[in-house]
Amino acid sequence: MSDGGASAKRRAAVARGLSAETLVAWRLRLTGWRILARRFSDGPGEVDLVARRGRTLAFVEVKARDDLDAALAAVAPRQQARIRRAAEAFLARHPAYAGYVIRFDVALVAPRRPPRLLPNAFGL
Repeated sequence: MSDGGASAKRRAAVARGLSAETLVAWRLRLTGWRILARRFSDGPGEVDLVARRGRTLAFVEVKARDDLDAALAAVAPRQQARIRRAAEAFLARHPAYAGYVIRFDVALVAPRRPPRLLPNAFGL
């Protein structure tokens, strides 16, 4: 027998994550970024948003938690590696971006607070 409560919690978490990604995507658009991909995935790599402004390409991980500190703590080294793999796959599929400045951003989303964007949150 499956645990309906656990699957309901999972669906709620996925919905919360999608809402947070949409909020961050709009904020990026309002500050001049163009969203190139959402939930880009290629095998073991996955990243929430890929955005471009000028000659800068940002791979953005969005974390929604009850508070901003918890959101930041959720971006562990293993997850950073997954995001790097997604970036490598994206660049392999889109060689036109090879000469761009690449950065890894983290967007933190918590209830009743504006999203907080951390540019260059971690390196290559």
